[in-house]
Amino acid sequence: MALTPLPAVSALPKLRDEFLLDPDLVFLNHGSYGACPRTVLAAHHAWQFQMERNPVEFLGRRSAALLAEARAVLAAELNAFADELAFVTNATTGVNIVAASLARSGWLQPGDEVLGTDHEYGACEAAWQAACTAAGAHYRRVALPLPFDRDAFVSQVMAAATPRTRVVFASHITSTTALVFPVQALCAAARERGLFTLIDGAHAPGQVAVDLAAIGADAYTGNAHKWWCAPKGAAFLQLRREHHSRVTGPITSWGDVAEGMAPAGGASPFDSYTGTDLLQRRLQWQGTRDLAAWLTVPAALEFQRRHDWPARRAQCHALAVALMHRVAQSEGTQPIAHDDDFAQMVAVPVAHVDGEALRRHLFEQHRIEVPTTQHGGQTLLRVSVQAYNTAADLQALEDALATAPGRV
Repeated sequence: MALTPLPAVSALPKLRDEFLLDPDLVFLNHGSYGACPRTVLAAHHAWQFQMERNPVEFLGRRSAALLAEARAVLAAELNAFADELAFVTNATTGVNIVAASLARSGWLQPGDEVLGTDHEYGACEAAWQAACTAAGAHYRRVALPLPFDRDAFVSQVMAAATPRTRVVFASHITSTTALVFPVQALCAAARERGLFTLIDGAHAPGQVAVDLAAIGADAYTGNAHKWWCAPKGAAFLQLRREHHSRVTGPITSWGDVAEGMAPAGGASPFDSYTGTDLLQRRLQWQGTRDLAAWLTVPAALEFQRRHDWPARRAQCHALAVALMHRVAQSEGTQPIAHDDDFAQMVAVPVAHVDGEALRRHLFEQHRIEVPTTQHGGQTLLRVSVQAYNTAADLQALEDALATAPGRV
């Protein structure tokens, strides 16, 4: 059988020179930490310079208003309410905040359950396990076998719910297996059962269009520094308004003082940096920190608008799934899901037992940065295709795999 050819690349301008990536590196791991365009980094540095001109004015008198402006842009992009959004440093932080808050507030009681899937990110599972231990609850993983069955996803998860289930937790796009979960349908089914939903959208914003109103989760956290290409440390947490009284920040700070001084929503002396609504007072001011990455999110979104990002996402998806079929065929394996179950990131089974040795070989011998993962006894090559990648990058990976040692 002939190998699936890579699709023809359209006339969209090449973007490699817009990024600072090492020209000698084949970078197929955007999913881990992202990569930031030059112009977005310039905007980031401009915010840092502005802060250093007068840190007291910037942080103490202007920061709440500046963050509110950035949140308004973010809300428009996500079809969300600005007062239901807070900036955090990464999606794992967002998961930790929600998990710990539900445990502290008494939402989780001894004997209660939190349902996740066996495709969730390990650090976030650890956050839930810690919260459940503190509350006397249990974190339970629902097995979703491969190949992935999108049509059965919701019923598989909800069939595991019991009268003790209080929370359903799932990724929008999984880290290890790169699958796009139908989270809107999952949230609707959970809401019918009165269950709280938290969606880990670490990989979703920028890979897929995220409409928070349509998804309907109780809480959703996503990274801006991955597929939106914002500076590192830019992420958000969305929490429905009815849950704001339950949320607590990682530390107690001036926002909690402001809340106590103005319990009826009135002004306090700290509003210029803590914000004025309950969610911001709980989360926004956590001590002195660099806010520049958050303030740069509008510049990252504008960069993508200028470069026709929906068209680039479609092109990257086509390149990624074509590569998936070619690698699976040459490795003698089968894809773990259908083409539409992936976005710009694919996880391809490879015939190598030692995934770490394969990763080292690809990097050390061929200067290809691409991770390997493990799931269900399979070694997976997780390939990210971003707008700066070309068909030549993917061909370099295929050529390197053909000579890699350790194939079963």
